[in-house]
Amino acid sequence: MQTESTIEEIKEDSKEEKELQRKKENNIKLYPIYKTLSWDLLFYYAIIYLFLTIEKGCSAAQVLKLDAFYILFKFCMQIPCTLLIQKIGKRKSLIVANLVLAIHILIIMFAIDFNMIIISQILCAFSFIVKGTCETDMLYDSLEHGEKRGVIFAKIDGKATSKYYYIDAISAVLSGFLFVVNHYIPMILCFVILLISLVLSLKFEEVHTEKGKMQIKEEIKNIKFGFKSIWQSKRLKSLLIFNAIFIGIIKILQNIRNTILLEIGVPEQYFGIIIAIFGIVLGITAKNQGRIHKKYHNKTLTVISLPFVISFIMVGTILLCNFSKPVTITLVLIFFAIQHAVRGPYYVLIKQYMNNFTNSEKRIKIATVNNLIENIVASILVFGASYMVDVLPIAYTTIIIGCISTVCFILLLDHMRGTVGLKPEEYSKKEIL
Repeated sequence: MQTESTIEEIKEDSKEEKELQRKKENNIKLYPIYKTLSWDLLFYYAIIYLFLTIEKGCSAAQVLKLDAFYILFKFCMQIPCTLLIQKIGKRKSLIVANLVLAIHILIIMFAIDFNMIIISQILCAFSFIVKGTCETDMLYDSLEHGEKRGVIFAKIDGKATSKYYYIDAISAVLSGFLFVVNHYIPMILCFVILLISLVLSLKFEEVHTEKGKMQIKEEIKNIKFGFKSIWQSKRLKSLLIFNAIFIGIIKILQNIRNTILLEIGVPEQYFGIIIAIFGIVLGITAKNQGRIHKKYHNKTLTVISLPFVISFIMVGTILLCNFSKPVTITLVLIFFAIQHAVRGPYYVLIKQYMNNFTNSEKRIKIATVNNLIENIVASILVFGASYMVDVLPIAYTTIIIGCISTVCFILLLDHMRGTVGLKPEEYSKKEIL
């Protein structure tokens, strides 16, 4: 009887292992399709500045403040979102996030004043916190443990990110011309894509058992403990601070880029084409993130960050010079292209660097700490930039931002020499989470 019982238990365990393996394989196959369509908002970024300023009557400073509010909301909602993920699981959280993100687009479309648009950013913040925490983990949790796990993750995620950029480029071209036909068409298409993302998220399968009921106080204590242990890692601390500043500068760029394009006389219908070209540049460099990392190793973040911030100074300088309109447009677009080229591999590589030497539980805590720091620092930077845009010409604003960020990155990169990019055996036990 005992032997039969043991055999039954082995068979049951075998069934569970096969079912778990099936779920993992399903997630691995689904992830590239999902991310290609769902990583960010398609048919949106090429025209949202124009939509808000022309259709909704917002000023350039208000649009920048709107982005700052969005980032601030992400900071405030980070812990509640983390608690939600811990309670209902990553899959269900991802489904809710995609649904809420679709609703946020509807609110923007039907908004009658600036306050309603701010409300939409609360929903948007919630959605992207959950998506940012859960999406990559759906893939990472499904990959087999081993030394090459991070490399395999980066390869799959990098290809999906690259494909997203290509599709984003196509949608940007279309949205630019469709906006001229009717301001609402690109927003409607964005909404439709989000509904498709919602359907795709339903097909993911949870590979970790859900925790069920939990005590909020106990969970907050666990998060605090996680924060404390993570903050003891000099490697992670350096990466978290670096990422927060870099993301803040990217958010500023996304807004003042459109202001600059309008100021130098680029027609509205060509916004989509220009942003599409930038998207192609992003896609090419994102796809080659592995080669970039192999070539530069621990100098990769230096190669990415310094050209990015120095190009701000160059753009501002060009705006102050009395070049002809064609020359000004050409030079500005070249430096914007450089900014997008170095941005391409950044998102994939920074995730890889942060996820190294971790497990699933630690990655959630790292993502939480990263989002909190990223959002508070980025919101401060964007609010500051919005007030500068209000009182200074865009050329001076761009130069000041470039100078300040260049100094910050030089100092930070110098500090990171002894904390990031070392061999595994060179790290202390505190660094291996």
